[in-house]
Amino acid sequence: MKSFSGVIRGCEPDDVPSITQIYAHYVLHELATYETEPPDVREMQRRRAEILTGGFPYLVAEIDREIVGYSYAGFYRTRSAYRYTVENSVYIDHERLRQGIGQALLGSLISECGRKGFHQMIAVIGNSANSASIGLHERLGFRMVGTLYSVGFKFGQWVDSVLMQRELGSPV
Repeated sequence: MKSFSGVIRGCEPDDVPSITQIYAHYVLHELATYETEPPDVREMQRRRAEILTGGFPYLVAEIDREIVGYSYAGFYRTRSAYRYTVENSVYIDHERLRQGIGQALLGSLISECGRKGFHQMIAVIGNSANSASIGLHERLGFRMVGTLYSVGFKFGQWVDSVLMQRELGSPV
């Protein structure tokens, strides 16, 4: 894997079309997400706004002014007792894999969530065969906490979800 040679920064409104395109590939061709219809730019703008309004980080990776990946954290669950726990998402341009982008994005997201006072980060990884995502999370300190078997149905097959967890700090 290469070392990331770009910039990680907060997501701006102008980044949303690129994010929409990156995500559409995973919706249409991969098992990393269980969505089956790619959301349009307007929907992705709404989702971004919801994340930012909730006080969560939303980051992009940029190389030579091109958005090559994004990550964000959001509510793990909406009940008050879960307010210090976040769930992460990381998506990389499928033509830019194995360049250190995911590690840079997730590492920055972990740091930002820790600074914001969150205590735990949960990864819900689509497809138990997604060794790249599982390995990325392991390298950054996540531990396997379980597998939900056959909970998604996409591309004519039943798919598992892997749960991983990482402590961020103690806010209280």
